[in-house]
Amino acid sequence: MKDVVIIGAGITGLATAHHLNKEAKDFLVLDKASKIGGVINSVNEKGYIYEEGPNSGVIGNIEVIRLFEDLKDDCELEIANENVKKRWILKNTNWEQLPGGLMDAVKTPLFSLKDKFRILGEPFRSRGNNPHETLAELVKRRLGKSFLDYAIDPFILGVYAGDPNRLVPKYALPKLYNLEQDYGSFIGGTVRKMFIKKTEDEKKVSRAVFSAKGGLSSLTNAIYKRIGKDKVVLNCKNIQIKPLNNNYLVSYTNDDGILVEIETKKVISTIGAYNISKIAPFISSELVSKIEGLHYTKVIEVILGFDNWKGIKLDAFGGLIPFKEKRDILGALFMSSLFSDRAPKDGVLFSIFLAGVRRPEIYTLTDDEIRNILKKEVCELMQITDYNPDLLKIIRHEWAIPQYEADSGERFKAIETIEKQYPGLIIGGNLRNGIGMADRILQAKILADEVLN
Repeated sequence: MKDVVIIGAGITGLATAHHLNKEAKDFLVLDKASKIGGVINSVNEKGYIYEEGPNSGVIGNIEVIRLFEDLKDDCELEIANENVKKRWILKNTNWEQLPGGLMDAVKTPLFSLKDKFRILGEPFRSRGNNPHETLAELVKRRLGKSFLDYAIDPFILGVYAGDPNRLVPKYALPKLYNLEQDYGSFIGGTVRKMFIKKTEDEKKVSRAVFSAKGGLSSLTNAIYKRIGKDKVVLNCKNIQIKPLNNNYLVSYTNDDGILVEIETKKVISTIGAYNISKIAPFISSELVSKIEGLHYTKVIEVILGFDNWKGIKLDAFGGLIPFKEKRDILGALFMSSLFSDRAPKDGVLFSIFLAGVRRPEIYTLTDDEIRNILKKEVCELMQITDYNPDLLKIIRHEWAIPQYEADSGERFKAIETIEKQYPGLIIGGNLRNGIGMADRILQAKILADEVLN
């Protein structure tokens, strides 16, 4: 008998468990994997520290700060250095810096002259009235086609590996959507918000890019240590939930092939949308189809390390490649330029991304074909002639990033209906409330509060 069972030992499930542990709740975390952390996995190899999943997060809410403060004895927050302010965009084989303000936007070669005038006139345009307007439609309407092609499109490739013609800002970028809805303008809303008095907590929400010293696994490992290994069960096969009177029966098969059953008052799911019907077969097919219909994109991540770098100076966050440029990679993060000790002294570490929503065929290529693409792209774009990486890892993410498209509203309503039909069953995870690290940490606090209250 447990107060709460959490399914999924990724960052959302672990952070939820952390909050329940602080309040001395009797809980158990179950996961089918053999390790904690979900997609988060930091590796130390050949003098490099690299991530096999998410590479960083943004301090977008106070819960990120509070979590690291709670874990300060076991995990240290690391803020990216000043290079993070420079973000490169490829145009006609040249890297251009993404504008950081209005005057930079007027001077940059990334945007057309016509759209530079559109940017200056953005505060005077009327707000949209279509809640399902795509991101591409919104940006073209307010800022112009070249701004879409060379600012928003590469940004979306970097965050979602997605397509602005399919993502809906109301769901995918709610802060951007609300700027227009609340203030009538992106620029005007940003300026007006600068004059709103902030609380002490709000002042700490710096929007800085962060990781943890030694990699993001330091964060998940610190939570694991804090809640106690006895509160987490791994290698759980065939996890299933069944309603039982006013409670739930959660079952799984352990390593010895023995069926284990737990009666609990509350169940929190933090797994991917594609597995909901497997763990909760009692939910109606009509409702579960609205959840499992969530579109996930496939992504290949390549870790590339050079002990002695002889290419261009990598003093930026990374380089993103607009779809219009017709290259075979989405972009690259310069991890050794952002965080300490990620590469040998004279070396560099890249995380390079391929495939995504608009290039799904790349995901089907063999590893040798991926290596050939890398050699061509890195040599041309990073200006090196001697291509002999000292570290090369190809990581395939079949269920990489959920796409918050027009069907998202129906998914959220379906979750709300299910939770009303089955009190005590709580559905979390990246199928709602955002996809970033900060989103996951904030949702964990919300899920825990729902149980505690």
